[in-house]
Amino acid sequence: MDKPKHINEYIAGFTPEVQKLLEQVRQTVQKTAPDAEESISYGMPAFKLNGNLVYFAAFTNHIGFYALPSGNEAFQKEISNYKTGKGSIQFPFDKPLPLDLIAKIVKFRVEENIQKSGLKKKK
Repeated sequence: MDKPKHINEYIAGFTPEVQKLLEQVRQTVQKTAPDAEESISYGMPAFKLNGNLVYFAAFTNHIGFYALPSGNEAFQKEISNYKTGKGSIQFPFDKPLPLDLIAKIVKFRVEENIQKSGLKKKK
């Protein structure tokens, strides 16, 4: 299979149940960061706004959500019930997606990127 060039192509490659979950994540990010640009990066759906914002992807048993290490560090308590990596969170298919938490993380990343881009302009 060719690598997807757009998020729609990526989502279309999964079962209807997984497509629904991926769309929920996508819509949550779009609603929270309406100016963010969609892309495919590292073979995953990605959003960019003043730099990399968040990524997400489907796997065998979970949706992976990637808010970079800073997103995980800022929400350690909230994500403690999920399997995590340095910059990743795994939302298992057998539990409802925490869309409110995803929105909070995206909002945090938007603010973080705005601050970082402001610092770069001042230098």
